Amino acid sequence: MENGGRRATIELLLPLARAYGVTLDELVGAPSTGDPRIHMAPVVRKGITFIPLTRRAGGVQSYKIIYPGSPRLTGDSRENRVTHEGYEWLYVLSGRLRLLLGDKNLVMGPGEAAEFDTHIPHALGSADGHPVEVLSLFGKQGERAHFRARGDQKNGATTA
Repeated sequence: MENGGRRATIELLLPLARAYGVTLDELVGAPSTGDPRIHMAPVVRKGITFIPLTRRAGGVQSYKIIYPGSPRLTGDSRENRVTHEGYEWLYVLSGRLRLLLGDKNLVMGPGEAAEFDTHIPHALGSADGHPVEVLSLFGKQGERAHFRARGDQKNGATTA
């Protein structure tokens, strides 16, 4: 095969691709399909739509989450609170999100972000009966989002 006297078969190429940790397309230099989109299947649980944005196992996972407008989450919805392993960072894209976190009752709007340990009892949902879109990063316990600080030229302070 190396001197060009023999053509590679799929039976030879698959083990090579596995050994080098690449896809078969990468190994043989297949041309691009021209469609760069990743088609991730949404999952709907209890009326909430989860759209996965990452495909790798382990590490921080990202999702676009759409909370329906109904039912509206109220501050006294203690029965909806959950706890589980992990750490979550979220960013509100649109709508008004109610975050019940421990004894806190927060309403967040577009552009606002929060991060919390998911061992704290929490619930998320629409604050006003309209749908809410959120970007969420979820990681294993102890794993947090990292923000790079940039230097402030005026006084040497750093900002995020």
